[in-house]
Amino acid sequence: MDLELSRFYKACNPTHPLDSSNEEDRSYYVDLSTVRGAKLIESMVRTIARIAPDEATCQLFTGHIGCGKSTELLRLKYLLEQQKFHVVYFECDRQLELSDVDVSDVLLAIAGQISKSLEDQNINLAVPEYFKKLFGELKDVFKTNLDLSANFKLSVGIAEITAQAKNSQSLRRQMREKLESRTSSIINSINKEILAPAKQKLKAKNMAGLVVIVDNLDRIENRIDPKEQAKAGYLFVERGDQLRGLDCHMLYTVPLLLTFSNDVAIVTSRFGTDIRTLPMVPVVLKDGNICDVGIALLRQIVMSRAFPTVNPVQRIGAEYVSKVFDTSATLDRLCQVSGGHVRNLFRLLYACLQQDDPPITAELLESIISKERNDVTKTITDDEWKLISEVQQDKKVSGESEYQTLIKSRFVFEYEYQNESWFDINPILIAK
Repeated sequence: MDLELSRFYKACNPTHPLDSSNEEDRSYYVDLSTVRGAKLIESMVRTIARIAPDEATCQLFTGHIGCGKSTELLRLKYLLEQQKFHVVYFECDRQLELSDVDVSDVLLAIAGQISKSLEDQNINLAVPEYFKKLFGELKDVFKTNLDLSANFKLSVGIAEITAQAKNSQSLRRQMREKLESRTSSIINSINKEILAPAKQKLKAKNMAGLVVIVDNLDRIENRIDPKEQAKAGYLFVERGDQLRGLDCHMLYTVPLLLTFSNDVAIVTSRFGTDIRTLPMVPVVLKDGNICDVGIALLRQIVMSRAFPTVNPVQRIGAEYVSKVFDTSATLDRLCQVSGGHVRNLFRLLYACLQQDDPPITAELLESIISKERNDVTKTITDDEWKLISEVQQDKKVSGESEYQTLIKSRFVFEYEYQNESWFDINPILIAK
């Protein structure tokens, strides 16, 4: 079997998460749960589908940007849909300006996305009277021609208003003045006038329930001035009770910073659940030995994009690897230097593909690694090198300050394997 170059290039794009509802993307998916600690996605499915299918649950999920959270959440969506749940998945940064967001903005976006998702399935709900009144007031603020007659659709109204608000700080401020004092009433309306009838109509269609997945809310911390990082946790610390107040299965992505903060106890108390962290794929164990299982899975991640229909055992054999790399050692080098960070893996691979067609040579890969290493290390100060060296020795990171210096900058990665958790430096920093 020959390598289909155009499809392979597209499949290796580091910015595109896999969507398990797409058959081709499913063929690329590799289950990494055996080297990432607990089976996080399976646990989330179990919480919703087995433990509390008829209740309102709330789960919190985080991880390094680029470690594969969206791919796993889209996998969660697919698995829940297989069990007849109606799942509303959306990337909230498409609706909200995350550098300036409050709980009312998030709730409005959720209401709009639920309504749109149901309408797409020909499930039409009566527009809540509360929202009709609210939009009547907001029409003057936004100077919009929203038609509030019988043909008005809540999803359309919310989409128009949130789009304008996202692009205007002044409009966001005026909208918030209208909404923030009414947050409890908004939650009550969503629960009684949207979620309750929605669940009844879904049940009539033999659906198991309603799940809402709010992705990319963790990116709030990357949109805020470092001097104001406390705002990154504001939604979950100060307003957590309200986000928890929606009467359906909810899952939010939260800033990784929270897991290094003293506020983590407040968050877990208010939401009634721990924050689940998606770690990297280990390439080296805590004791310094190579993690053969982790490297083997990373090989599969790469080779599944090249030959998705070939047996997993066969496609990592010399016959197929030689169509993509000059030697198996070059593939292993790529896996090792990525540090088990999935986006880094594909960034390095994609950079090679931008330079030349497969098979990728060791010489080409080393030139890409060298450039990456130089780009990263020239930003590191002497004090930062000292901290990095300490992590290399004791495998620990603690507190918000070390998070900001080491984790957010991707100088250090987090791992969990066989009941051990540790931190280690990004291999690109010491790649030779």
